[in-house]
Amino acid sequence: MDTGWRPLWEEEPATRARMPDPVRTAAVRAVIIVAITLIQAMVAFLTTLAGSWFAFPAALSTVAATVVATWAVLDVWVTRQVWVQRHGVHSQPSSTARRLRRERRRARRAAPAESPPGG
Repeated sequence: MDTGWRPLWEEEPATRARMPDPVRTAAVRAVIIVAITLIQAMVAFLTTLAGSWFAFPAALSTVAATVVATWAVLDVWVTRQVWVQRHGVHSQPSSTARRLRRERRRARRAAPAESPPGG
């Protein structure tokens, strides 16, 4: 008897590989810094419209936060480049051409070993 029970979701394999931990940490840090900078810029804009005394310090700190946010985004890029340089890209040969090349290479290496020496 069919009870009609189904899982809430079905697991699917990830389409992309997970980012390495240092790169992911830098990316999360950059997103948080950029989000805070955008909020800070909005506060600076609204306090400027309101004519508040806080507008000038908010605008100065927004400029500084923009520099920090740019640095954080560049940190993600640099961290990713360093990770790839140190650990390489893990690729799995999947094409038929690679498999055929590998078989030919094995046959070439095995051929001289089978021939008698000096002959």
